[in-house]
Amino acid sequence: MRGLLKIFGIRLPRTVKHGSFDGVARPMIEMDEVLAHAMLPLLDTRLVLHQHFLELDRRVKRAASQDKVCMRMMTVPGVGPIAALTFKAAVDDPSRFKRSRTVAADFGLTPRRYQSGEHDNPGRISKSGDQDVRATLYAAANALLMRAVAGSQIKSWACA
Repeated sequence: MRGLLKIFGIRLPRTVKHGSFDGVARPMIEMDEVLAHAMLPLLDTRLVLHQHFLELDRRVKRAASQDKVCMRMMTVPGVGPIAALTFKAAVDDPSRFKRSRTVAADFGLTPRRYQSGEHDNPGRISKSGDQDVRATLYAAANALLMRAVAGSQIKSWACA
């Protein structure tokens, strides 16, 4: 939408507060009749999609907050409701894993090894298992290591 408005010489502010895009853009669009005819349906569609997104976000947060396991997982910096629910749904029945380290192998988060004679080359992760769970866990770990400013025991362990 910013690109289309720019063609007509309308520039929106660089930063628009979260959830107030419609209130900023609509008055600027309604000034020009031709632009309003073309852009108001897009703006209305964007508003409806944003409202549906907010409703889905509320449902995910509510589902995670009502589950004890998810609440415990969300105490780790970088793990939010989506990561917690994704992991819980993927593990499903924890009793199917004999040891906790086999959970990482099930999602492809263990190093692939090449062993032959004198060669023992630990490679990249094996990438077997559920790709979405692996991506979610990777994003949570990346947020813990790169974005979390406050130190924690788990961050200190991971960086050592």
